[in-house]
Amino acid sequence: MGHMGHSLEAKHGEGLMSTERRKLLATGAALSGLATVPGAWAAGSDKPEKEEVRIGFIPLTDCASIVMAAALGFDKKYGIKIVPTKEASWAGVRDKLVNGELDMAHVLYGLVYGVQLGIAGPKKDMAVLMTLNHNGQAITLSRKLAEAGATDTASLARVMARERRDYTFAQTFPTGTHAMWLYYWLAAAGVNPLKEAKVITVPPPQMVANMRVGNMDGFCVGEPWNHRAIIDGIGITAATTQDIWKDHPEKVLGTTADFARKYPNTARAVIMAVLEAGRWIDASLSNKQKMAETIADKAYVNTSVDAINQRILGRYQNGLGKSWDDANHMKFFNDGAVNFPYLSDGMWFLTQHKRWGLLKEHPDYLAVARQVNQIELYTQAATQLKVSVPKEPLRSAKLIDGVVWDGKDPRKYADGFKVKS
Repeated sequence: MGHMGHSLEAKHGEGLMSTERRKLLATGAALSGLATVPGAWAAGSDKPEKEEVRIGFIPLTDCASIVMAAALGFDKKYGIKIVPTKEASWAGVRDKLVNGELDMAHVLYGLVYGVQLGIAGPKKDMAVLMTLNHNGQAITLSRKLAEAGATDTASLARVMARERRDYTFAQTFPTGTHAMWLYYWLAAAGVNPLKEAKVITVPPPQMVANMRVGNMDGFCVGEPWNHRAIIDGIGITAATTQDIWKDHPEKVLGTTADFARKYPNTARAVIMAVLEAGRWIDASLSNKQKMAETIADKAYVNTSVDAINQRILGRYQNGLGKSWDDANHMKFFNDGAVNFPYLSDGMWFLTQHKRWGLLKEHPDYLAVARQVNQIELYTQAATQLKVSVPKEPLRSAKLIDGVVWDGKDPRKYADGFKVKS
């Protein structure tokens, strides 16, 4: 942790960043302390306070670790019963989390932060217990647009400049991950998504049907709906989200702050069951195949197995004859690298909410992330399973436009984009 403090000091001087630095150092100290005391949290009984846990999910490949935790009985091992509950839209997930109909959910990272700050819906203190997956979403363009020459971000920008008309793109929730990947990708090519296009919100399972009837030129969504558009001959994959940000955070296990406070043993038990399920999925090709067969069922994603199983194995095609093996396909565990709720991951969504005018003022980025991301609960659960936990709560990445995000100066980062609202 030490060198993070020094680098911040060197970069920002003592004044402005000293409180943020102290907070980060304190987080680091807490982490390193926890890592050395496995089981120290079991104050008396670690029996789950609430044994049946209703976890909402949207029909997407990345609900798999929650579904498999229940299907394979990892939940029983930790004294809980996970009841996966299929939901129709992210707005529905939000409302049921807020009103307590759901205990937890497979949910968009940016949705949780939106609720925390009261943008795109009600305001309520929320909690991110862990990250469920990295990578594995994509941007689909209509076949009609592809035939006009738009097959990637640069050619799309050229077509939009040449053929002036209203272009409509869909995302899945205003503050969610898909909206942010779509906007970032378009903006990297100089297209302002809010000024030069119309953006609509469509639930993931309805994307393909909406494109089929001509309601949109492109969409950003999780799998299997991008691959489904190719199978159905109506769309092409113009980009994967791992092209935009390798190993980006995607869905999280979200709940309310009240639930995490009231039922900490239950929260840890769910984290452990889902960690085990993620580890199981990532362990082998045959496990991934079995997962695809399980979640394709109509109770879950309700699609054909072949729409799911190719991309989770990293076998991609773009719908125009190109195919490739992608090493950065959807990961659910990756030796624990996926699941730690990095503060910088949560803060990134806030920087984009500010960039696109969803937030009018700069929030206290680090304070919000520290409040939402339950690093202590996660670390306790991971330590029980001997899953390694990073030393620092910030990580660094270079995105598609060459800009580095490291979480250290979120205000400057948010204000630094040329294309914004």
